[in-house]
Amino acid sequence: MGLDVWLLLGAGVVIAAIVAVRVAHRSGLPSLLIFLAFGLLIGESGLGLQFENPVLAQQIGLIALAVILAEGGLTTNWSHVRRSMPTALVLATVGVGVSIATVAAAVHALLDMDWRTSLLLGAVLASTDAAAVFSVLRRLPLPSRLAGILEAESGFNDAPTVIAVMLLSAATSPSLGEALLMVAVELAVGAIVGLAVGPLGVYALRRIALPISGLYPIAVLALAFVAYAGAVLLHGSGFLAVYLATLVMGNSRMPHRASSRGFAEGVAWLAQIGLFVMLGMLASPSEMPSAIIPGLVAGLILVAVARPLSIAICALIVRTAQIDRLTWREQAFLSWAGLRGAVPIVLATIPWAANSVHNGIAKLVFNEVFVIVVVYTLLQGPTLPFVAKALGLSTPDEARDLEVESAPLEELNADLLQVKVPPTSKLHGVEVFELRLPTDAQVTLIVREGRTFVPSDSTRIRVDDQLLIVTTAACRDAVERRMKAISRRGKLAGWFGELGR
Repeated sequence: MGLDVWLLLGAGVVIAAIVAVRVAHRSGLPSLLIFLAFGLLIGESGLGLQFENPVLAQQIGLIALAVILAEGGLTTNWSHVRRSMPTALVLATVGVGVSIATVAAAVHALLDMDWRTSLLLGAVLASTDAAAVFSVLRRLPLPSRLAGILEAESGFNDAPTVIAVMLLSAATSPSLGEALLMVAVELAVGAIVGLAVGPLGVYALRRIALPISGLYPIAVLALAFVAYAGAVLLHGSGFLAVYLATLVMGNSRMPHRASSRGFAEGVAWLAQIGLFVMLGMLASPSEMPSAIIPGLVAGLILVAVARPLSIAICALIVRTAQIDRLTWREQAFLSWAGLRGAVPIVLATIPWAANSVHNGIAKLVFNEVFVIVVVYTLLQGPTLPFVAKALGLSTPDEARDLEVESAPLEELNADLLQVKVPPTSKLHGVEVFELRLPTDAQVTLIVREGRTFVPSDSTRIRVDDQLLIVTTAACRDAVERRMKAISRRGKLAGWFGELGR
């Protein structure tokens, strides 16, 4: 086929995938499954396009994951994840180790796998998927602390997982002590590079006046790849470097920050579409039946045993160290919300490409991981809102960020928050002046029954109203606490000792 035919086919797939995102959003079906289905349809069992190059798939997959992590870092709100960071780091390190060991021991006993393949399967499945977690959690009304734990964990746990899979895929596996030392060194180098590139990038962007505003988002993405490639060249973790660098940049006052985030989000969606379609093409449906039973068994071990056990052990560690205290409801939700997506499938291409284990075994591991991702994403993703509600963790009145490309907001160091008034909220009937927000915050607009209007001080808030609040960054936390306190106890919340924490 000529280049024009490939361009037409590629553009058609991207447009169809964009339409599918809308369908998936309405139906609750994870969009990644639709993208994988596109890949299967145009692959060897559909239109007949042959693609069986694990080396190329691995290289493209790792680059796409770096783009997705860059978007995750740029759009993560540091004020929301700051308190959750120590817990997330424990989950991303100790939790990964517990998950690998648990899955490996179980599949070795139940599926009669050799130890190396068992550990490899456990390592491939250990990482939660950043794209899946970000896309689900940012439209799910959760307490900011809990959402912050899941976001930060998914951003950090790719790094140790990739290192573990690389070590297990090598021709000669190191001893446990050597492996732990190598992991620690690679993570340290990645962290240093990321924390160096991020601030230096912000410093440069503030002082270099580019002639076109559209160059700033491109520069930010280029800096993300400087962090990734620089860390890899120094034998460090590129994924940790790119996430930390973009986390710093995304939470700094740099020029055109909102447009940089929007650009990164668009590029990340394109990376996701291309990645999942490619992985769908790489899969061979004719080989999947033999992987269904082992895949379901390994997935059940992961979801029902390994993930809950890793959460419980990490919760005990953070409580003993007086870092955090996770309730049983939060632990249950964290256990169910360990979504797997493209990351495990991409990681499964590493041993396949390395040929370090028998090619048939490596392909079997890939097929098993593919089955696990499809089945358990279909099971877990759509049910998360119901699980959150059943556990009493859903918070529809939680203030949410709205990204606005607005020069005045940038100059004022201000944020725009959206608050929706749920049916049980005691915000109903409260007049705007009775909110008693800080002087640097103001309810600027109310959306009611599809109609928008600017409220006065005597405007009464009603159930299902959406409030837009402009606040300076300095008093943002106070605004969120005040809104939550009134929602729980009414306009006399402070009198009753309710502080919204």
